[in-house]
Amino acid sequence: MASLASTLENLTRGNKGTEKIRCYIVVESIYQNSGQIAPLDEIIKLKEKYRFRVILDESHSFGVLGKSGRGLTEHYGVPIDKIDIITAGMGNALATDGGFCTGSARVVDHQRLSSCGYVFSNSLAPYLATAAVSAVNYLEKNSSVLSKLRSNVALVHRGLSGTPGLEICSHLLSPMVYLKLKKLTGSLAADLELLETIAEQALKEDSVFIVATKRSSLDRCKLPVGIRLFVSAGHTESDIIKVCSSLKRISALVLI
Repeated sequence: MASLASTLENLTRGNKGTEKIRCYIVVESIYQNSGQIAPLDEIIKLKEKYRFRVILDESHSFGVLGKSGRGLTEHYGVPIDKIDIITAGMGNALATDGGFCTGSARVVDHQRLSSCGYVFSNSLAPYLATAAVSAVNYLEKNSSVLSKLRSNVALVHRGLSGTPGLEICSHLLSPMVYLKLKKLTGSLAADLELLETIAEQALKEDSVFIVATKRSSLDRCKLPVGIRLFVSAGHTESDIIKVCSSLKRISALVLI
């Protein structure tokens, strides 16, 4: 947040007394590359102080965070009208395709006139939209599925505590669980090779599918590579125990 505040200060320093440049703070609710949760309450304070706008990507938090699964705003208790634009892909918790973008009436009107889905007529297929609506309705009627998801994520955290050579770095509420190396080799390629070996052996020996993360040349924040697990409410306790046991056994062989 200190880095963000410094950036906003630098951007606004030369614009005092002149027409405000329209700028946005673009926020990822649950960071795809770390499983951490964005501190939305602090971001809103900076937004209001520097008079910026906020675009919030809820792709990994919609249907996950908050009492009813409404996402990061509900999780932090931030009034929805403090967010200018909310967007999310529907291929995660809603188990369909496409995405949505919403906001104030002015934002919605602008999107209808200028978005690709309208101009080029490549909008979401009706059956996919229906699947998304059905998923939302299911969440509203079955809040216990959120409790099950959080219970499964907590079970993974407990099961993987003390994993040889690895430690969890993701948030306790994130369904994307990240493990990173406790000791880096000093070489990104060597680190990735170790993690890929663990992932390959887990799949080959125990039929457990996990993935080793990679860095993109576009990443500005150089996070360490790691192993990523995707937890859902559909996993059983035996599924999670199997994954944790496999990771602990193989990590002990590869990393110790």
